[in-house]
Amino acid sequence: MGKKVLIVEDEQSIVDILSFNLTKEGYDTLEALDGPTGLQLALEQNPDLVLLDLMLPGMSGFDVCQKIRQAGSLVPIVMLTAREEEDDKVLGLELGADDYITKPFKNRELMARVKANIRRVNMAVSAPSPEAEPPLGERVHVDEERATIYKDGTPLELTQREYDLIRFLAARPGKIFSREALMEHVWNYEGYVGDVRAVDVAVRRLREKIEDDPANPTFIKTKRGMGYFFGE
Repeated sequence: MGKKVLIVEDEQSIVDILSFNLTKEGYDTLEALDGPTGLQLALEQNPDLVLLDLMLPGMSGFDVCQKIRQAGSLVPIVMLTAREEEDDKVLGLELGADDYITKPFKNRELMARVKANIRRVNMAVSAPSPEAEPPLGERVHVDEERATIYKDGTPLELTQREYDLIRFLAARPGKIFSREALMEHVWNYEGYVGDVRAVDVAVRRLREKIEDDPANPTFIKTKRGMGYFFGE
């Protein structure tokens, strides 16, 4: 059985195109034409990824995304939007979406994002657990078996993306990574060229959870004009 992708989109023509292309790539698909149905399928059918339009009848994509995360699901969510407003994209990421793609989009780009997000989750699930908890620094430790980061002995409530991001940076202290490089290494988008705001949102959310003072970070630092690095 192939990986299962849930398409939540109110335009039947777009649903048909997405379903055709996904099926051709070996995926099984579920379809929903409104928000409530999409939410129900997301919670009951356990898809491997959700393609979620923002403008939906019955319940907006923002609300669907938020309720999926509130239910404890970590399923990758890629937003589909025809809008160019930055606030919409940032809000979706803040509510727990993993990424977004703006209509009209090329099938090759969409499939690359679908594959990358599903691959990221599979890598996290199949990663071997160490016998001991490796330190990230004097104050920050990781329990890879539980995929949990501890700060001063207290577990942090992180999303899978936030966990992946700090693990990647902290394993290479002091090394600066551009946003594009992080999109490649953490988001798994090979040869990424495009919008990198998802990185900034993830860093901001991570800082709110791990820093003593998010406005003056000591763990996830910025090198102006270059990128981010771990600097405890």
